[in-house]
Amino acid sequence: MVIKKRMLLWDWTNSSGPGNAGVPWAMDHINFNGPISSVSNWNAWVPPELKGRAPYRPMVHLEEELHGDKWDWIWNSDQPIIQYFNEPDKNNISPERAADAWFKQMVPLRQQRGKKIVGPAVSSDDNGKRWLEDFMRRVEGQPPDYLGIHYYGTDGNACIRYLEEMHHRYPRLPIVVSEIASIERNNVGSVYNFTVQMANWMDNCEWIFEYGFFGCMRGLADGFVSPDAQLMKPDGGFTDLMMKLLWDQPIAPP
Repeated sequence: MVIKKRMLLWDWTNSSGPGNAGVPWAMDHINFNGPISSVSNWNAWVPPELKGRAPYRPMVHLEEELHGDKWDWIWNSDQPIIQYFNEPDKNNISPERAADAWFKQMVPLRQQRGKKIVGPAVSSDDNGKRWLEDFMRRVEGQPPDYLGIHYYGTDGNACIRYLEEMHHRYPRLPIVVSEIASIERNNVGSVYNFTVQMANWMDNCEWIFEYGFFGCMRGLADGFVSPDAQLMKPDGGFTDLMMKLLWDQPIAPP
């Protein structure tokens, strides 16, 4: 039986648009009958090439998604789960402002539109933990449906300890690890081992709702994530690591 927990992090540049040819055809090579549970592109609009083949996870990425057309797309979305804020601790969004928008817009979205909401996905450093603790205290009467988490590192055991710590802090909330990847440099084996260990562990952890390895994009997003963790080649083809995530469960160790 396939365990469907793996979120496809599909970069918005893969979709065609003005001045961007994209590689929308690559979506046709995704194995939607395997472990893929959903698709996210860090935006409020659905990738046209998805064509309803998997649930889409709209995102209130930053505060700009709380206004205008982007908020209208969120409010009118037919998708069941909405993501709220992407690393607000690193984007100058205070817990106070996030909680204020939570009660003014996200709680009504849940109550009136029947959505479930993933809480703000903060960084896994101490500042991120403090931000989340402050936010969760402010929204204690109306908490998120899922706990949003990001994790970047090199040690799978350390990642597991962090996830267990967060589960202990917020035991009632299933966890969505909406970004995870190795940042190891010049060690392909280490990147592979981290990915295999965490994918297999999260697949079998009952309180992990879903998770997404960063990321399916043609180029490096920045100098942080390991180049060996890339899931897409510059021509739109998939890397060997991506093929493992699409097809293998469990993923075999090297």
